[in-house]
Amino acid sequence: MNEGTISLNRRGLLAGALTGGAAVAAAGGLSLTAGSAEAAAPLAGAPMAGALRRKVGAFEVTALLDGYLQLGPELIIGLDDAEAAKLRKAAFVEGTALTGPVSAYLVNTGDKLVLIDAGTSDKMGPTLGHLGKALEAAGVTPDQIDAVLITHMHPDHLFGVLTPAGGKAFQNAELILPETDNTFWYDDANMNAAPEQFKPFFLGARAAADAYKSAQSMFTGAKEIVPGITAKPMPGHTPGHTGYVIESGGERLIIAADVVHASVYQFAKPDWAIGFDIDPAMAVSARKAFFDEAAADRVMFAGMHIPFPGFGHVVKDGEGYRFVSADWPYTF
Repeated sequence: MNEGTISLNRRGLLAGALTGGAAVAAAGGLSLTAGSAEAAAPLAGAPMAGALRRKVGAFEVTALLDGYLQLGPELIIGLDDAEAAKLRKAAFVEGTALTGPVSAYLVNTGDKLVLIDAGTSDKMGPTLGHLGKALEAAGVTPDQIDAVLITHMHPDHLFGVLTPAGGKAFQNAELILPETDNTFWYDDANMNAAPEQFKPFFLGARAAADAYKSAQSMFTGAKEIVPGITAKPMPGHTPGHTGYVIESGGERLIIAADVVHASVYQFAKPDWAIGFDIDPAMAVSARKAFFDEAAADRVMFAGMHIPFPGFGHVVKDGEGYRFVSADWPYTF
């Protein structure tokens, strides 16, 4: 073995531990016996802020956790109770509600800091609205963000562009929106036809977008937004629901937005929709088409509601699909 190389075979590890311990004891050194510590470390009481970074070519992509929400079975369109119970049991889920993240993704291209979605601010309760803590953990301030790309204008993706007081959360950023979604949410006929509980979605989306009128742009179709980041239309969940393809140095990652809401169900049962889908049938078609594409291309993707940090691959599994979480980015 070369000097400085560590060998982790079982015999060597045990021998080293035993002889090392004996040497320390013989020298009157530290003994890790009960009661030797002066005081126990206090419990933290809260999880660490969610921020995990990985490379895509020359780019850095950081998953940022805004918080979590819970989805009851009543929100799943097409759910079969017996099949859902089997899937929850297989996933070690107790009870009938699923807990899922609300995430955003920060892309550092080397020239630009681009935030894809912005979380919720204080608009959806205490388990959400923690994007600022995640950004801080990632070493980034809101004022450093150059652009905020929105996948669609639902509250858990757009409302975080505002502070709780209603001002701009990202003072130096351009807000970039899919035009089809913007048209839908600004249409009074659509708002008046929506169920009463969804009308605040329309008003909130308009307030968030209006705050950036002086620094706002829109796009349609599969347009390159900034070098290396291209829009990928995935309509159904909302009319302008959009993913983003990130490409650098021959590597590719697709931010697939809300192609999945309930991972426990929708990989195995992609035909199950969610009550927030504006066009459930189209959303199902978009999900299945994306799964087929991602499986065939073996491309890594991430989703805002896939268990944090949301990076992984999808493979065909019988009549459904299976999500394979990406390995931890071990490089320091």
